[in-house]
Amino acid sequence: MQYWLVKSEPEAYSWADLVKDGKTAWTGVRNFQARNNLALMKAGDPVLFYHSVSEKAVVGLATVEREAYPDPTTDDARWQAVDLVPTRDFKEPVTLDQIKKDQRLENLALLRQSRLSVLPLKSEEYDIILGLGN
Repeated sequence: MQYWLVKSEPEAYSWADLVKDGKTAWTGVRNFQARNNLALMKAGDPVLFYHSVSEKAVVGLATVEREAYPDPTTDDARWQAVDLVPTRDFKEPVTLDQIKKDQRLENLALLRQSRLSVLPLKSEEYDIILGLGN
């Protein structure tokens, strides 16, 4: 099992939108490294949902339901999508400031590659963030 973090601007597609929809195709990724991460996702992998830009916080936990397939929002076969389903809300959002202050998370990909929208997590990083949010 691998652990992931996906980022979305809440004004574009929020955690509340995913909960309301019950499922979404994670499309529109146009960065090769993020695309490669999508291709590595397996059904059942847990995914932390991060609100970027305006909120800057992990707000929920999702699961990969469908593994990588051609992104239906483009005719370019290089791009991938996965399907995500919501698992549960975080009781307390885990803010970027909290993450930055926690020395256990100093090597978190979110801090080193802040522009990537799909990031891998180590199991211990996932556990720490999950603990902070619940």
